[in-house]
Amino acid sequence: MPQSNDLSRCLAALDQDGTLIGVIEMSQSSWLVAGIVPGIERHPLKKLPVDEEALLRLLRRWRDEAIKAGRTIVRITIAFEAGRDGFWLARWLRARDIEAYVIHATSIAVSREHRRAKTDRLDTELLKRALLGWLRGEPDHCSMAAIPTLEEEDAKRQNRERENLIGERTRIVNRMQSSLARLGIRTFKPTLRKASDLLATVRTPEGVLLPLNTLAEMRRDMARLRFVIEQIKEIEAARLERLEDAPEERCHAMVRLLARVIGVGIETADMLVHEVLSRNFRDRRGVARYAGLTGSPNESGSKRREKGLARAGNARVRRGMIQLAWRFLMFQKDSALAQWYRARTRDARQGTRKTMIVALARKLLVELWRFVTTGQPPVGVALRAA
Repeated sequence: MPQSNDLSRCLAALDQDGTLIGVIEMSQSSWLVAGIVPGIERHPLKKLPVDEEALLRLLRRWRDEAIKAGRTIVRITIAFEAGRDGFWLARWLRARDIEAYVIHATSIAVSREHRRAKTDRLDTELLKRALLGWLRGEPDHCSMAAIPTLEEEDAKRQNRERENLIGERTRIVNRMQSSLARLGIRTFKPTLRKASDLLATVRTPEGVLLPLNTLAEMRRDMARLRFVIEQIKEIEAARLERLEDAPEERCHAMVRLLARVIGVGIETADMLVHEVLSRNFRDRRGVARYAGLTGSPNESGSKRREKGLARAGNARVRRGMIQLAWRFLMFQKDSALAQWYRARTRDARQGTRKTMIVALARKLLVELWRFVTTGQPPVGVALRAA
């Protein structure tokens, strides 16, 4: 039975004589718009600058042409492939009574020929074929990406910015340690609070102070490092302040509930809620598939083999869940999931542990999803006091 959030098929009946259909092949410099206009035998194709107002005028012009041809247009649908431009155009068009959809990139079938013709015009033909099948309600013909609101997109920025800053902090520290190792200095720690003051007293194994250019470079790197650390602290403080100011908000309540699980911190809970757990999923398979924690079997005739993780989902969730799975084994040793893992890794082989930790991460994600949606914690999991 189709679900209300099933994006793999259109639930509205298609009246092609009263529906104007359009697709957009988007690039940084221009948009190529292709349409199927009722009453017009040709399929119009128009190249536009990156201008949403010009696109709206074009759609209205095509609607007027259909009306002149004796058709009554009651529905205008337009779709484009998910990519760099995100979802802003779909929201903008929907605000103007135009059905806008974002086609999942994996739904577009392409030729497997080694050298094939590849142009924007041919790409629009593929997009039209995918959109038409979806509008007809053909199951599993095409999948649409869920279009988030501006607030939902903005809620992800804080966690992602912190992740980028953590990476920048690591790059700065590694660069400083590499420069010092070139001079034979391996004990200096740039992350210490007084590292900037100690820098002038550091000596090489030869007994001399740091050369002037190296010392100046180190001071500049230390200034960058302090700035990045301050920004990280600012983001963390702002997150805690928002959680305290609006504890009853849906996402904030989910974060606070998830953080009650011993071994799950605010940072991990915030990432999981805004990246995956606040989305509408049909079932547990959809949750695991979105995180890219499902397998990719390869079967043909008598050949049977597993190629490993599909990695087609959210990479942030996948990395975070595998890290959380290792941490979960330390803090939740009496839980049913931890016992399940230990029962299957008794042979103590490294390969078995690495394979099963992915399975544990998948099961743990599903259990956390059930926890925040139904309120029932995983079996045997210890919780912090509310």
